[in-house]
Amino acid sequence: MRFMAMHRSSANDEAGLPPPPALIEGIGRLIEEGVAAGVFLGGEGLKASRHRIRLHFANGAHTLTHGPFGGSDQLLSGFALIKARSMDEAIEWARRLGQALDRDVEIEVGPVCEPWDLGLCPKPPGDMPTRFLILHKGDQASEAGSPSSPKTLRALAALKAEMAAKDALISMESLEPSARSVRLKFASGRRTTLDGPFAESKELIAGFSMLRFDTMADIIEWTTRFGSLFPEVELDIRPLSETPPPA
Repeated sequence: MRFMAMHRSSANDEAGLPPPPALIEGIGRLIEEGVAAGVFLGGEGLKASRHRIRLHFANGAHTLTHGPFGGSDQLLSGFALIKARSMDEAIEWARRLGQALDRDVEIEVGPVCEPWDLGLCPKPPGDMPTRFLILHKGDQASEAGSPSSPKTLRALAALKAEMAAKDALISMESLEPSARSVRLKFASGRRTTLDGPFAESKELIAGFSMLRFDTMADIIEWTTRFGSLFPEVELDIRPLSETPPPA
């Protein structure tokens, strides 16, 4: 099974402060171990919410809001990791995604934090696209596990194919309802485990890991090692939907 483990922002994240060297080193060791074991499929961090944009779709129209943001009361139902030459280009792809979803939805767009943003290496020379994470929020239907309409599935498949053809798409995934997820909270050296479903998630997403494990217990063990590296953090573990794409 594939999972998405999302960790939440701290005040330091929102202030744009770099992670402590010990945290970077600890995460690096854990990722190296995960790659060697074949369980770590990828992961990214996001820049602070002042660099992000939200699109609110309602009744066939949308409005756009610039960050910084507070937490949202909605849970995620899916995401797309893309490459774009500008925020405007990323927003256009997010707008197209909102149209394909064909429902009232909130979509958040944020640039990925690259290694050179953390001072880990020099920025490569030349003009290169920026990576953005597009997050779309869930609703009662997605939380109930209701399948998307054939029209929506066809529109999403067409958009995904177009993004891939234009070398804009890195990955696009849907998440299982939060009833199948687990939330871990770490504070003062202790872990609290909460089973879904969840009504809300107040904190912003700071980053995520894509992982492959046989069971939820296995990924909880890995995520506990990740969360224990932080003085305080909240993480959601969500299974990815393995529904095959439409023909």
